[in-house]
Amino acid sequence: MTPGTHHKTIVAGSLGDCVHVAGVTRFLAVAEDVGYDTYFTGPATGLEAFVDAVVAHDPDVIGISYRLTPENARIMLSDLRGMLAAAGVLGQKRIFFGGTPPVAAVAREFDYIDVVFSGQEPSHTIRQALEGNIAAEPTPDDFPQHVIERIQWKAPLPILRHHFGIPARTIMPTVDGISVIAEAGVLDVISLGPDQDAQENFFRPALQDRRSIGAGGVPFRTEDDLRALYAASRRGNYPLLRSYSGTADHLRYADMLVRTINNAWCATSLFWFNAMDGRGPSPLEQSIREHQNLMRWHGERDIPVEGNELHHWGMRDAPDVVVCASAYLYAHNARHFGVHDYLVQYMFQSPPQLSNAMDLARALAVFEIIDSFTGDTFRAWRQVRTGLLSYPVDPDRARAHLAQSTMLQMAVQPHIVHIVGYTEADHAATANEVIESAIMTQEVIETALRGNPDMTTDPAVQRRKHDLIAETHHLIEAIRALGPDVPDPLVSPRVLAQAVALGLLDAPQLINNAYAPGRVRTRSIGGAMQAVDAQGQPLGEVARIAAVLALEEQAT
Repeated sequence: MTPGTHHKTIVAGSLGDCVHVAGVTRFLAVAEDVGYDTYFTGPATGLEAFVDAVVAHDPDVIGISYRLTPENARIMLSDLRGMLAAAGVLGQKRIFFGGTPPVAAVAREFDYIDVVFSGQEPSHTIRQALEGNIAAEPTPDDFPQHVIERIQWKAPLPILRHHFGIPARTIMPTVDGISVIAEAGVLDVISLGPDQDAQENFFRPALQDRRSIGAGGVPFRTEDDLRALYAASRRGNYPLLRSYSGTADHLRYADMLVRTINNAWCATSLFWFNAMDGRGPSPLEQSIREHQNLMRWHGERDIPVEGNELHHWGMRDAPDVVVCASAYLYAHNARHFGVHDYLVQYMFQSPPQLSNAMDLARALAVFEIIDSFTGDTFRAWRQVRTGLLSYPVDPDRARAHLAQSTMLQMAVQPHIVHIVGYTEADHAATANEVIESAIMTQEVIETALRGNPDMTTDPAVQRRKHDLIAETHHLIEAIRALGPDVPDPLVSPRVLAQAVALGLLDAPQLINNAYAPGRVRTRSIGGAMQAVDAQGQPLGEVARIAAVLALEEQAT
């Protein structure tokens, strides 16, 4: 220790007749990582010996561990209170308790104990408590209320988010569920999942369909509804709240979300949430312009923006190169329209036919492409999630799928893990199922951060990544060539809509669509989604582009 400096110290032990020491020794290991000097009194430490150690070492924090019966714990903790008071220690030190959930419940009865751990908390809360960042009665000031600050505060752990919105005739089941989730402290962000009328017709009551209220999500209809949902989150670990963007009246909707729920970030797209996918009223070209305006609006207010772009192509079986090109186009537009913090959302297993290796290769290609746009005024933050279409219906298999998918996602070192609850294939997750999914995800994340083999260096993954980046640039140049007289064709709504109309950006499931040909054929080859010719053979991007443009020439 440097002369003149004072390291904080902890005295901790397993007290009374409790010989279990694994929990307290792990606690002390975390304390040492934080910078504490630690003294362990050992297993089954008598109360007098423990108090003597406290007096001798004069610690900043006292750690008590007890894992036996609750009734015995109550007697022991009562006796300890009197002995600490007699020694002049009570009220002078921070006191932490750790035990099983039933014993922890007893410990919470004693007001001289500042923090109680039951083993059910995310591990980062122990570190935060030791650093003095968690009060006995937490307030919003203990938890950053802006997403970038929360990411930096929680690092190296990623922040966790989950969609939540109970399909019902009123908002009350969602209000109650948000309260339960917030109290559990397992999520950093709760994403409101509204029903369709809440997204499209919030400001148009005459167009709302009373018969479909609550179909697919929470039916908020007024600003007071949103304020009630936000108020429900003001407890526990004070999670951030955010909601889907509106699919009509975009800027008015954005302003309303910021005012009512302090919307953590905005989610936009370029090519979706409009007449092309049936989720909004705007024609494609107009919708692109509206999304660009939404980017600009949030950029001017320094509110982060998330891209809901890539996986909508992927879920429609688009070639991997189209998914990567959409990542390029979105990042280009986000930077152009003044976004400062871009939350890059990458959905793994989208489509489910991808192998883990080729999925990882595509993810790495996407992130490398987007990172090429970053600089002093434009930052990209990695957000990952499990594929919506990839979950088995069987709940046990679905739990396993969530775990293995999360482990794969950790290979790209995400800043945000967007948890998709294991019930996705069957029903919208309840509050308890959200909590269960979050706990499983947290366990996998912590395991991964202790040290995983580096899957990103696999030669096959790297080859596919490099091929995708090269093919993406071919496609981007073909799109750029559609606007030779436009200063920047890649931000031109007309050019971007034309790229879809021609089939340069295309997906098989867009067949019979008014805005896209749906002509491209794809097949999972070696676990990658590739364009194929009429005989089912792989079609390189240069050849595919040539075929698309040749069809256009024939048509004109």
